[in-house]
Amino acid sequence: MMNKKQKKMLARIIISAILMIALSFAPVEGALRFVLYMVPYLIIGYDILIKAAKGIKNRQVFDENFLMAVATIGAIAIALYDSGDYTEAIAVMLFYQVGEWFQSYAVGKSRRNISELMDIRPDYAHLEVDGQLQTVDPDEIEIGSTIVVQPGEKVPIDGIVLEGQSTLNTSALTGESVPRDIAAGEEIISGCLNMTGVLKIQTTKEFGESTVSKILDLVENASSRKSKSENFISKFARVYTPAVCYSALALAILPPLFLVFALGQDPQWETWVYRALTFLVISCPCALVISIPLSFFAGIGGASKAGILVKGSNYLETLSKTKTVVFDKTGTLTQGVFKVSGIHHCPLKDEEILEYASLAESASSHPISKSLQQACGKELDRQRVSEIQEIGGEGVIAVVDGKQVACGNRQLMERLNVVYKDCHDVGTIVHVAIDGAYMGHIVISDMVKPHAKKALQSLKAAGVTKTVMLTGDRKNVAEKIAQELGIDEVYSELLPGDKVSQVEKLLEQKQAKEKIAFVGDGINDAPVLSRADIGIAMGAMGSDAAIEAADIVLMDDDPLQIPKAIRISRKCLRIVYENIVFAIGVKLICLFLGAIGLANMWLAIFADVGVMIIAVLNAIRALFVQKL
Repeated sequence: MMNKKQKKMLARIIISAILMIALSFAPVEGALRFVLYMVPYLIIGYDILIKAAKGIKNRQVFDENFLMAVATIGAIAIALYDSGDYTEAIAVMLFYQVGEWFQSYAVGKSRRNISELMDIRPDYAHLEVDGQLQTVDPDEIEIGSTIVVQPGEKVPIDGIVLEGQSTLNTSALTGESVPRDIAAGEEIISGCLNMTGVLKIQTTKEFGESTVSKILDLVENASSRKSKSENFISKFARVYTPAVCYSALALAILPPLFLVFALGQDPQWETWVYRALTFLVISCPCALVISIPLSFFAGIGGASKAGILVKGSNYLETLSKTKTVVFDKTGTLTQGVFKVSGIHHCPLKDEEILEYASLAESASSHPISKSLQQACGKELDRQRVSEIQEIGGEGVIAVVDGKQVACGNRQLMERLNVVYKDCHDVGTIVHVAIDGAYMGHIVISDMVKPHAKKALQSLKAAGVTKTVMLTGDRKNVAEKIAQELGIDEVYSELLPGDKVSQVEKLLEQKQAKEKIAFVGDGINDAPVLSRADIGIAMGAMGSDAAIEAADIVLMDDDPLQIPKAIRISRKCLRIVYENIVFAIGVKLICLFLGAIGLANMWLAIFADVGVMIIAVLNAIRALFVQKL
C-alpha cells in the first residue's frame, strides 16, 4: 500500500515521463521547444529546486538537492547555448525522483513491519466498578484494579487472572503463532490477543510500566541509537559532498584555463562544464546516505517481527561480533519451575507416596512443596493433616490419616534414625518415611527448556566459539546440565557479585574485536547484563530490572531466539558492508570515467539512481528472517 505522498510522486513521475517522450518526437524548435521542455522538468523537479534554494538560504548548501539542481540547470544551460537536447537534464531529475520514490516505498515497507508490532497497543480497557463495566483509557487504570477482557480484545495491562480461562494469541509479542492457554491464578502480560474465553484480571502494573508500553518504547527509540557504521556514513557524507562539489568546479575551470594559457588552444568550455556536471550527478551520495540507515532499520524491523527487540542499531552491530555467549541457568536454559522427575525405592504406588508427601508439605509455601502438590494432581483435603512440624533446613514432619509422615533431606532421616538410600540422580532429593519406615525418595529437578540444546548447537553453527554457564546452583546440578547441553565452561555456586566478576575475567581474556553476550532473566542478572558487551534478557517472564538493563529482549523466553538474533545481526551488517563497497566502488569508477570524458549523463544516472535502487533493494533483504 502506498501513502498519499507516494501516490502523488508516482503520478508526477508518470506525467513527466510521458511528456518527455512525447516532446522528443515533437517537431518544435527555438523558444517554444525550451518552454515545452521546462513543463516536465518543473513537474518532476520543482520540490528539489525549492529544497536546494532553502539549503542555500540556510547556509546548508552541500546536499543531494544542491547537486541535482546544479547538474540539471547546468545541462539545460548547455543545451540552450548550443541548441542541444534537453532530454538529458529532465531524465537526470526524473530518474533521481524514481530512486527517491523507491526509497520512500522501501522505508514504508519497513515501517509497516514495525507498525504491525505497534498494533499491540490497546485503545481501551474495561474497568469493573461495583459490578459494572466502564470503558476507559488504559492510562487511567491503577494497580490492583479489576479489568475484564472479552474474546477478540487485546490484554491492556499486565496482571493476574482472577476468573476465567482462555487461549491467547501471543504472535505480536513473540513472533510465534502457537496459542498459549491461560487460567485463573496465572500471570498474563499485556499485548496478547484474547481468543476464546472472558477473563477477569487484577492489574499488577500501571499502563506505563506494563509489557506493551515497554515494548513500544524500545522499538520507537531504537533508531536514536546509531551504530558506528551509520555515524561513519553521516560524517563521510558531510566531508564528501563539499569535496566533490569543489572537485567538479575545478574540473570545469582548470582544464580550459590550462588549454588556453599553457597550450594556447581552444578552452572547450562546453565539454569541460558538461564533464563537471556529469561528475556532480555521479558523486551524489544518496546510495550510502539512504541504504545504510535503511539496512539497520530493516534489520531491527525484521527482528521485532520475530519477537526479538533490539534497542538500537549499535547493539545490532555489537551482537554481530559476538564470539562468547554467557548464560544464566535458571529461567534461561532451564524453565525455573521445579518438577518431580523421579520416584525411587518406593514399596507404595507412586500416586500414594506423592499424596502422603503433598499432604505433609501442604502447609508450606516452598517451591518444593508446590511441585509435590502439582505432581499429585488432585485437590488435597487439609483436614487429613495434623501436628505439622517444620524443621528448618531439614524438612517437615506431620500426621496424615493418623500416620506420622516425614519428608525432607538426609539430615531429617538421620534425626529420626531412619535408614535411607542415597540417590545418584541430580536434583533436590525428598526422602519419605512413614511411621519410621523408609518409603523411598522423590527427585525434584529444574527442567531444561525444550529448545536449549538445539540453541547451543545453533550458536556453534553461527560462529560462536565459546559458551559459558554461570549459576548459583550446586556444582553437581550445574555440571549435569552443562554436560547435557554441551556447554564449554560452567561456574556454579555464584552470588550475583561473583557473576559480574566472572564476566569481567572473560572480558579481559577476549580478543579486542570479539564481543561477549550475557543472557539472563532475573533481578540478580541486571548488573551482569549491564557489564557485558551485549546484554540479552528473557522478556516474557524476565524481571523488569533485567529487561531494563538488557540491550536485546527476547519476547518468548526461547533460547533458540539467541542464535536467530545473531544471524539477523550478521546478515544486517553483511548487507551494510555490501552496500558501502558497492556504492563507493561504482562511484569511484564512474567519477574517473566522467573526469576523462568517457562517461556521459546517462552513465551518471546509473551511478546515482541505479546504484541507489540496487543498494535499497539489497537493504530491505534485512526485513526477511529465516527460521532456524
